[in-house]
Amino acid sequence: MRFSALVAVLSDDLEEQAIATAKEAGAGGVTIMDARGIGAEARRTFLGMTYEGSQSVLLWVLEKKVALDVLKCISRELDLANDPRGVAFTVDVAHLAGIGRKQIEQFQEQVKEEL
Repeated sequence: MRFSALVAVLSDDLEEQAIATAKEAGAGGVTIMDARGIGAEARRTFLGMTYEGSQSVLLWVLEKKVALDVLKCISRELDLANDPRGVAFTVDVAHLAGIGRKQIEQFQEQVKEEL
């Protein structure tokens, strides 16, 4: 079985919508990390204070086909092609430890149902 890591770096206000969309598309658990970023645009300042905005990094490890389906759904629902508040991508996972047998069996069942 092949796996991919799906990573979404989003504005905090998109976090819940992304997680709900991913769950509907077949994703299970997600790792959520707080982040800060520096975009191409200049930072905003107000009275000498700089506003950087907070972001979330969402990480899923999914079967490769499921990861692609979830990526497409997140991109469509959050309109990432037109909204500069987020980016999502997948990365192939070459080696993996820590996923239990039960979860692998669930992935296999999902793939069988789709065939």
